[in-house]
Amino acid sequence: MGKKTTGIYQGANGRWEVDKFIDGVRLRERFESFEDAQAWLTRQQEILRLQRVHGTRPSFTFSQAAAKFIQENLHLASIESYGFHLKSVMPYIGSLSLEQVHSDSLKPFVDAQLAKGRSHKTINLSLGAVRRVLNLAARSWRDKASDKPWLVSAPLITMLPLVGHQRPPRPISWHEQELLLKELPSHLHDMALFILNTGVRDDVVCNLQWDWEIPIPELGISVFETPAEHVKGRRMSKLLVCNSVAQSIVERARGRDEKYVFVMEWRNHPMGPIEAMNNTAWQSARARAGLGDLHVHDLRHTVGMRLREAGVSAAGRRDVLWHSASSITDHYTMAQILELHEALEKISKPSGGWNKSLQALRAEAAAARKARSGNPRS
Repeated sequence: MGKKTTGIYQGANGRWEVDKFIDGVRLRERFESFEDAQAWLTRQQEILRLQRVHGTRPSFTFSQAAAKFIQENLHLASIESYGFHLKSVMPYIGSLSLEQVHSDSLKPFVDAQLAKGRSHKTINLSLGAVRRVLNLAARSWRDKASDKPWLVSAPLITMLPLVGHQRPPRPISWHEQELLLKELPSHLHDMALFILNTGVRDDVVCNLQWDWEIPIPELGISVFETPAEHVKGRRMSKLLVCNSVAQSIVERARGRDEKYVFVMEWRNHPMGPIEAMNNTAWQSARARAGLGDLHVHDLRHTVGMRLREAGVSAAGRRDVLWHSASSITDHYTMAQILELHEALEKISKPSGGWNKSLQALRAEAAAARKARSGNPRS
């Protein structure tokens, strides 16, 4: 091969990796070519030499800062999301020094994401992750050897405008619910129907476990004490209350798996938990049902709309949807559980009310105009 430098080696995936300690500092990075790896290592060695001899400010790459951020925040409920967004920017700014990361150097990333059809909101989440890392590097992190901050000052990262680009919520009608459930495979059918009767997030449904179940004999239902690590924000545990429809789904799932309530099955054999509901099966089903880009999260919006239509108070809606930061699960009383159960029973079947969203009304009006014109392509 003829290419050999201490601390540089080729990994199993063919990429070149730098992993070397110099003066107690670990230099670690990945590159597509040996030449890039060698040039980066040489540059980092010179930076360390200047720091040692002249006391110059240390220089860190964005990938080093991102790795530090992930390592220090593994406890956050949002860390997986941060990891996803930081990984997406690495090909563009990972090897740059922190001083080189700013709106101009991020422009190729933004342009590439727009070309792929990514929404402004999604791109802003990635830019926000970059901004948080840079802010911590400037305000909180200090180099042990020089006692200087990782970054002198954090640059202003320009976000994309959301007005006119943000997708509105898309609650579904009872008829649309029927169309969707008809097209979903059995495991997604039950999970979607469970959300429509409890209002919980899809990641809670994917992780719902039998150990969390607490039977309530007085009501003939179960509640699930959802641990804080599975609650958005991870502030406290929350109570998931089942109405009659949700309880029937729980009973149907009982005995399939020792740990998880909802599991993938193949020929009546459990295959383990479902990692995410927004998969190919979901996307195919919503297309066949004629529901466009319906998101799993729109099922929660549907619950909120139906609760409001049923006359449930704002406080009751917040408790069902876990928007309220009120009491921890240990403080729930039987009266409050009964109140939540009664609220959810009100949306267990169609009420005959008129509960269409503005987006649904627009779609119906457009379809009616096409029908009147006699030209479905107009």
